[in-house]
Amino acid sequence: MAKNEPYLLDNQQVQAGQRFDALGALFNASTFRHARHVGLARGWRFWEVGAGSASVPAWLAEQVGPDGHVLATDIDTSWIDENDANFEVRRHDVGGEPPPEGPFDLIHARLVLVHVPERDHALASLVGALRPGGWLLLEEADPQLQPLVCIDESGPEQELANRLKRGFRVLMAERGVDLAYGRTLPRRMRDHGLVNVESDAYFPTGGPRCADLERATVEQIGDHLVDAGLATREEIEAHLGHVESGRLDLATSPMISAWGQKPSGEDAAPHPTTVTTTPSTGRRETVRPVT
Repeated sequence: MAKNEPYLLDNQQVQAGQRFDALGALFNASTFRHARHVGLARGWRFWEVGAGSASVPAWLAEQVGPDGHVLATDIDTSWIDENDANFEVRRHDVGGEPPPEGPFDLIHARLVLVHVPERDHALASLVGALRPGGWLLLEEADPQLQPLVCIDESGPEQELANRLKRGFRVLMAERGVDLAYGRTLPRRMRDHGLVNVESDAYFPTGGPRCADLERATVEQIGDHLVDAGLATREEIEAHLGHVESGRLDLATSPMISAWGQKPSGEDAAPHPTTVTTTPSTGRRETVRPVT
């Protein structure tokens, strides 16, 4: 993290489990839809990066069946019961360690790379771990696309919620988080040689699971907001009371999902060519560089 600041959303806090549950309820259906779209099938080898909880890798293990393999990694695997998992669990730092032994048919990371200081290196590592023809599915929030937690800022309660959310963004940016990273995923995938790149965006705009996510997040970062002078303890408690009341329509940041495929031999981009004309004959020739 930048400036040696502590990670805001530490897995060791009890609210981490509540956040994982809420994120799963809000975004798993979208993640699973994208995995099916790229052809997830029985027998596939899968790497879930920064798994957090068991919800995504457990579902994937059911899809790939006994002939497939699912590896779930995270720096902190506290919220995964390794003894009750139908997949492999391993502690791993995607930003600082070599990738696990592959290659993999599908690699997925959700809300991971944006928190990794060495995110460009991590992305190259993920691409390198794919088999030819394999798929990379990345999902990252893009708060700058839609920075409000209350889109309908209709009164003082909503204004307070949005001010606290802006404070949260300040803390994230101070720790090296790129708040516009999500929108760059398609370009970055192409820059790393992936083909058939597509993307979309999705964000819930209200409901009980949005409230659960907001409550757990604010409880987890409240002390940091107060310590940084971005909020008072009274404002934190007031906002949590407003969330509990059910009067707020709470939205998430847009989740940008992007997926791309590692070229197989026949799909690899052709070498660039140059067409020249011989002055004496007028004959046109195609010249390919020697590699």
